[in-house]
Amino acid sequence: MNSETTNRNNEDDRLDLELRNLRIIEALIFASEKPVAPKDLQPYLSDMANIDALLEELSKLYEGRGVNLVKRGDEWAFRTADDLSFLLRKDNVETRPLSRASLETLSIIAYHQPTTRAEIEEVRGVSAGRGTLDILMEAGWIKMRGRRRTPGRPVTYGTTAEFLDHFSLESLADLPGLEELKGSGLLSNRLPSTLQIPMPFDGPLRDDEDPLDEFDDDEEE
Repeated sequence: MNSETTNRNNEDDRLDLELRNLRIIEALIFASEKPVAPKDLQPYLSDMANIDALLEELSKLYEGRGVNLVKRGDEWAFRTADDLSFLLRKDNVETRPLSRASLETLSIIAYHQPTTRAEIEEVRGVSAGRGTLDILMEAGWIKMRGRRRTPGRPVTYGTTAEFLDHFSLESLADLPGLEELKGSGLLSNRLPSTLQIPMPFDGPLRDDEDPLDEFDDDEEE
Protein backbone atom coordinates (compact mmCIF):
# COMPACT_ATOMS: atom_id res chain seq x y z
CA MET A 1 0.00 0.00 0.00
CA ASN A 2 1.56 3.29 -1.08
CA SER A 3 1.65 6.46 1.05
CA GLU A 4 -1.12 8.14 -0.97
CA THR A 5 -3.53 5.28 -0.27
CA THR A 6 -2.54 5.24 3.38
CA ASN A 7 -3.15 8.97 3.72
CA ARG A 8 -6.53 8.62 2.00
CA ASN A 9 -7.54 5.82 4.34
CA ASN A 10 -6.43 7.83 7.37
CA GLU A 11 -8.48 10.80 6.20
CA ASP A 12 -11.52 8.58 5.66
CA ASP A 13 -11.12 7.19 9.18
CA ARG A 14 -10.87 10.70 10.60
CA LEU A 15 -14.03 11.81 8.83
CA ASP A 16 -15.90 8.69 9.94
CA LEU A 17 -14.85 9.32 13.54
CA GLU A 18 -15.87 13.00 13.34
CA LEU A 19 -19.27 12.03 11.91
CA ARG A 20 -19.75 9.50 14.71
CA ASN A 21 -18.88 12.15 17.31
CA LEU A 22 -21.34 14.58 15.72
CA ARG A 23 -24.11 11.98 15.79
CA ILE A 24 -23.40 11.18 19.44
CA ILE A 25 -23.53 14.85 20.42
CA GLU A 26 -26.73 15.32 18.42
CA ALA A 27 -28.41 12.34 20.09
CA LEU A 28 -27.37 13.28 23.64
CA ILE A 29 -28.51 16.89 23.37
CA PHE A 30 -31.74 15.91 21.63
CA ALA A 31 -32.58 13.44 24.40
CA SER A 32 -31.81 15.84 27.24
CA GLU A 33 -34.60 17.80 28.91
CA LYS A 34 -32.17 20.57 29.84
CA PRO A 35 -29.26 22.33 28.08
CA VAL A 36 -26.14 20.19 28.15
CA ALA A 37 -22.63 21.23 29.15
CA PRO A 38 -19.68 20.12 26.98
CA LYS A 39 -18.08 18.36 29.97
CA ASP A 40 -21.12 16.06 30.16
CA LEU A 41 -20.70 15.09 26.51
CA GLN A 42 -16.95 14.47 26.58
CA PRO A 43 -17.05 10.97 28.16
CA TYR A 44 -19.10 9.66 25.22
CA LEU A 45 -16.74 10.93 22.52
CA SER A 46 -13.52 9.57 21.11
CA ASP A 47 -10.20 10.46 22.65
CA MET A 48 -8.82 13.85 21.62
CA ALA A 49 -12.19 14.96 20.23
CA ASN A 50 -12.39 18.77 19.97
CA ILE A 51 -15.82 19.12 21.52
CA ASP A 52 -16.06 22.91 21.12
CA ALA A 53 -15.31 22.67 17.40
CA LEU A 54 -17.78 19.79 17.03
CA LEU A 55 -20.55 21.77 18.74
CA GLU A 56 -19.92 24.78 16.52
CA GLU A 57 -19.97 22.53 13.43
CA LEU A 58 -23.22 20.89 14.50
CA SER A 59 -24.72 24.31 15.22
CA LYS A 60 -23.90 25.43 11.67
CA LEU A 61 -25.49 22.28 10.25
CA TYR A 62 -28.77 23.27 11.93
CA GLU A 63 -28.71 26.88 10.78
CA GLY A 64 -31.79 27.74 8.73
CA ARG A 65 -33.70 24.66 9.88
CA GLY A 66 -36.89 24.50 11.90
CA VAL A 67 -34.83 23.50 14.93
CA ASN A 68 -31.55 25.19 15.84
CA LEU A 69 -28.71 24.14 18.11
CA VAL A 70 -28.18 27.14 20.38
CA LYS A 71 -25.76 28.07 23.14
CA ARG A 72 -27.13 29.12 26.52
CA GLY A 73 -24.31 30.30 28.74
CA ASP A 74 -21.87 27.40 28.74
CA GLU A 75 -24.50 24.85 27.72
CA TRP A 76 -26.18 23.77 24.48
CA ALA A 77 -29.74 22.83 23.54
CA PHE A 78 -32.04 22.29 20.56
CA ARG A 79 -34.69 24.98 20.29
CA THR A 80 -37.39 25.88 17.77
CA ALA A 81 -36.20 28.51 15.30
CA ASP A 82 -37.22 31.99 16.44
CA ASP A 83 -39.21 32.72 13.28
CA LEU A 84 -41.29 29.55 13.76
CA SER A 85 -41.98 29.79 17.48
CA PHE A 86 -45.44 31.24 16.80
CA LEU A 87 -46.52 27.85 15.46
CA LEU A 88 -46.13 26.33 18.91
CA ARG A 89 -47.86 29.04 20.92
CA LYS A 90 -51.23 27.32 20.77
CA ASP A 91 -49.70 24.29 22.49
CA ASN A 92 -48.09 26.27 25.28
CA VAL A 93 -49.52 25.87 28.75
CA GLU A 94 -50.96 29.16 29.87
CA THR A 95 -49.13 30.44 32.94
CA ARG A 96 -49.82 33.32 35.27
CA PRO A 97 -47.77 36.35 34.20
CA LEU A 98 -45.23 37.75 36.60
CA SER A 99 -46.17 40.84 38.54
CA ARG A 100 -44.48 44.14 37.78
CA ALA A 101 -42.57 43.82 41.05
CA SER A 102 -41.26 40.41 39.98
CA LEU A 103 -40.30 41.64 36.51
CA GLU A 104 -38.48 44.67 37.89
CA THR A 105 -36.71 42.56 40.51
CA LEU A 106 -35.65 40.02 37.89
CA SER A 107 -34.34 42.78 35.63
CA ILE A 108 -32.35 44.39 38.44
CA ILE A 109 -30.81 41.07 39.45
CA ALA A 110 -29.93 40.29 35.83
CA TYR A 111 -28.10 43.58 35.33
CA HIS A 112 -26.67 44.18 38.81
CA GLN A 113 -25.68 40.63 39.79
CA PRO A 114 -24.33 39.66 42.15
CA THR A 115 -26.74 41.79 44.17
CA THR A 116 -28.46 41.68 47.56
CA ARG A 117 -32.06 42.34 48.52
CA ALA A 118 -31.08 45.69 50.06
CA GLU A 119 -29.39 46.70 46.80
CA ILE A 120 -32.50 45.68 44.84
CA GLU A 121 -34.62 47.84 47.14
CA GLU A 122 -32.24 50.77 46.67
CA VAL A 123 -32.61 50.61 42.88
CA ARG A 124 -36.39 50.12 42.91
CA GLY A 125 -37.00 52.62 45.68
CA VAL A 126 -39.46 50.26 47.39
CA SER A 127 -39.25 47.25 49.67
CA ALA A 128 -38.55 43.92 47.97
CA GLY A 129 -40.77 41.27 49.53
CA ARG A 130 -39.26 37.86 50.16
CA GLY A 131 -42.20 36.36 48.26
CA THR A 132 -41.06 38.05 45.06
CA LEU A 133 -37.63 36.45 45.31
CA ASP A 134 -39.22 33.08 46.14
CA ILE A 135 -41.34 33.25 42.97
CA LEU A 136 -38.29 33.93 40.82
CA MET A 137 -36.33 31.11 42.47
CA GLU A 138 -39.24 28.69 42.01
CA ALA A 139 -39.30 29.62 38.34
CA GLY A 140 -35.62 28.65 38.21
CA TRP A 141 -34.53 32.07 36.93
CA ILE A 142 -32.50 33.27 39.91
CA LYS A 143 -30.39 31.57 42.55
CA MET A 144 -28.59 32.42 45.77
CA ARG A 145 -24.89 32.74 44.93
CA GLY A 146 -23.24 33.37 48.29
CA ARG A 147 -23.08 35.87 51.14
CA ARG A 148 -21.65 39.36 50.90
CA ARG A 149 -18.72 40.06 53.23
CA THR A 150 -20.49 42.92 54.96
CA PRO A 151 -22.29 43.21 58.32
CA GLY A 152 -25.24 40.83 58.39
CA ARG A 153 -23.71 38.75 55.57
CA PRO A 154 -26.64 39.31 53.18
CA VAL A 155 -27.31 36.75 50.46
CA THR A 156 -26.21 37.66 46.94
CA TYR A 157 -28.43 36.73 44.00
CA GLY A 158 -27.71 36.00 40.35
CA THR A 159 -29.45 34.54 37.30
CA THR A 160 -29.32 30.92 36.16
CA ALA A 161 -28.81 28.99 32.93
CA GLU A 162 -32.61 28.51 32.89
CA PHE A 163 -32.97 32.29 32.76
CA LEU A 164 -30.75 32.48 29.69
CA ASP A 165 -32.61 29.60 28.05
CA HIS A 166 -36.09 31.00 28.73
CA PHE A 167 -35.22 34.41 27.30
CA SER A 168 -33.20 32.97 24.38
CA LEU A 169 -29.93 34.56 25.46
CA GLU A 170 -26.55 33.04 24.72
CA SER A 171 -24.96 35.03 27.53
CA LEU A 172 -25.63 38.06 29.75
CA ALA A 173 -23.88 40.17 27.13
CA ASP A 174 -27.02 39.72 24.98
CA LEU A 175 -29.27 41.46 27.52
CA PRO A 176 -31.16 44.41 25.99
CA GLY A 177 -30.37 48.02 26.82
CA LEU A 178 -32.19 50.29 29.24
CA GLU A 179 -34.60 51.83 26.73
CA GLU A 180 -35.49 48.41 25.34
CA LEU A 181 -36.31 47.23 28.85
CA LYS A 182 -38.61 50.18 29.50
CA GLY A 183 -40.26 49.74 26.12
CA SER A 184 -40.99 46.08 26.83
CA GLY A 185 -42.40 46.83 30.26
CA LEU A 186 -39.63 45.07 32.18
CA LEU A 187 -38.70 48.35 33.85
CA SER A 188 -41.08 51.15 34.72
CA ASN A 189 -40.55 54.84 34.08
CA ARG A 190 -40.73 55.55 37.81
CA LEU A 191 -37.23 54.16 38.24
CA PRO A 192 -34.55 56.84 38.84
CA SER A 193 -33.63 58.76 35.69
CA THR A 194 -29.98 58.37 36.70
CA LEU A 195 -30.21 54.57 36.61
CA GLN A 196 -27.32 53.12 34.64
CA ILE A 197 -27.05 49.63 33.17
CA PRO A 198 -23.98 48.03 34.77
CA MET A 199 -21.98 45.08 33.53
CA PRO A 200 -23.50 41.97 35.15
CA PHE A 201 -21.24 39.27 36.55
CA ASP A 202 -22.27 35.60 36.68
CA GLY A 203 -18.90 33.97 37.15
CA PRO A 204 -17.41 32.34 40.27
CA LEU A 205 -17.80 33.98 43.67
CA ARG A 206 -16.08 37.35 43.83
CA ASP A 207 -13.64 38.44 46.51
CA ASP A 208 -16.46 40.14 48.42
CA GLU A 209 -18.62 36.97 48.51
CA ASP A 210 -18.41 33.95 50.82
CA PRO A 211 -19.81 30.53 49.84
CA LEU A 212 -23.22 29.53 51.14
CA ASP A 213 -23.21 27.11 54.06
CA GLU A 214 -24.17 23.49 53.38
CA PHE A 215 -27.67 23.96 54.82
CA ASP A 216 -27.95 27.65 53.98
CA ASP A 217 -31.30 28.04 52.20
CA ASP A 218 -32.53 31.33 53.54
CA GLU A 219 -31.64 35.00 53.68
CA GLU A 220 -30.28 36.94 56.58
CA GLU A 221 -32.64 37.41 59.48
